[in-house]
Amino acid sequence: MNILVAAPNTNFDIDKIKTNFKENGNFDNDNIYYEDESLSKDILDSIDILVGYNKELLDKILNSDNAQLKWIQALSAGVDYYPLSQLKAKNIYLTTVSGIHAEPISETVIGMILGNYRAINESARKRSWYQPNAMPKMINGKHAVVFGTGHIGGRIAELLDAFGAETIGINHSGHPADGFAQTVSMDNVMNDDRVLNADLIINALPLSDSTYHYYNEKFFNALNNQPMFISIGRGPSTVTKDLINALYNQQVGSAALDVTDPEPLPSDNPLWQMDNVLITAHISGLHAEYMDESLAILDENMQAFNNDGKPNKNLVNLVEGY
Repeated sequence: MNILVAAPNTNFDIDKIKTNFKENGNFDNDNIYYEDESLSKDILDSIDILVGYNKELLDKILNSDNAQLKWIQALSAGVDYYPLSQLKAKNIYLTTVSGIHAEPISETVIGMILGNYRAINESARKRSWYQPNAMPKMINGKHAVVFGTGHIGGRIAELLDAFGAETIGINHSGHPADGFAQTVSMDNVMNDDRVLNADLIINALPLSDSTYHYYNEKFFNALNNQPMFISIGRGPSTVTKDLINALYNQQVGSAALDVTDPEPLPSDNPLWQMDNVLITAHISGLHAEYMDESLAILDENMQAFNNDGKPNKNLVNLVEGY
C-alpha cells in the first residue's frame, strides 16, 4: 500500500506527523511518502491512500488518468475544503477524524462563555485593578441554543447542563439527539420563541449548501434577547458584515468566534476593535493528543480497508458534505 501524508494547514507540523507515524508501528509493510519530499508523477499516481490535505498534490492526483487513489483520511472533522464532487465522480472514499474535537471545542465554548459572563475578558484587557461595568452573569439558569447536535454539539450541551443551563439542540429534522432533552428542526427555528429568546446561541454546524450564510441579517433581526453568539462550526455559515451590524445594533450582545469568513480575518475588520468580541484563530479543536487520536481512527479504518476494501469509521456522504 502506498500512503501519502500531508499537513492540512499550518497547525500541523509535518515533522511531528512523521514522528507520530514512525512511532505508530502499524505501517511497516507500507510505502509512506510525505508532502515535503520530491514526489514524481509516477509516485503520485501510485498513491492508494492520502492522509491529510495538500491542495496542489491532490489536484495533481485527481487530474491524472493513471492515478489509483482510493481513499482520503482527513485530519479534520469538516471537509468543505475537499473537492467533494470530484471525489464522488472518481469513487474515492473520504473519512474524517470526527469525534476527537468534541472535548477540546466544548471546553473552549465554556471558556468563551465564562470569559464573557464572569468579566474575565474585560478585566484582562484593563491590566489594572478594575471593577466591571456591569454585574457578572452566571451560566446557571440561562437558555442556550446549540445549532448542530453531533459529537461536538452534544458534548457542549452536556457541559452546559452541568452548569445549570437549559439547552435546546437544532438539527435538520428535529430528531432526538444525545445530550439534548429538546430538539428543534432548522425549518422551525424562526417560529420558536425558545430560540429567538435565547441567552446563548452556539454555531456547531458543518458547512453545506443549507448552512452557508445561515446566520444572516434575517436571522439576527429575529433575535429578542441580545444573546451571546458563539461560532465554532464553519466561518462561511455566518455573513460577517451582518454579524457586525447586529453587534452595532445590539441585536447580538457579544460574540466569540473561533471561525470567521474569511480566515484569517483581515486586521482592519471592525470585529477586532469591538470590546464585546473575542476571536481565536480556529484553534478550538486542537489539543496535545490530536495526532495520536487521529492515527487511532486511521488504524481502525485501515483494518476495515484491508479487510473489505472500504473504510467504515466517519465515512463522509459526498453529496451531503458530512
